[in-house]
Amino acid sequence: MPTILILGKYRFFFNSREETRMHIHINTADGTAKFWLEPVVSLADFYNMTTKELSELKQITETKQNEFISAWQQHFNQ
Repeated sequence: MPTILILGKYRFFFNSREETRMHIHINTADGTAKFWLEPVVSLADFYNMTTKELSELKQITETKQNEFISAWQQHFNQ
């Protein structure tokens, strides 16, 4: 599970053996979220996150979308 970014309390990472559709996982001490990276950033799943946190995470993911896609392609040799 390579960590792509740590930003404050958020850890952004991939699972190496999961589905092939591009996405990013985010962990905190209290919860998790998963966002699809394509065709647009969208929430896939979450646990124990507030609406405010999810909104913030979506904004961060949109801002870093190209970096996350590049890291995904590099990690998965695409």
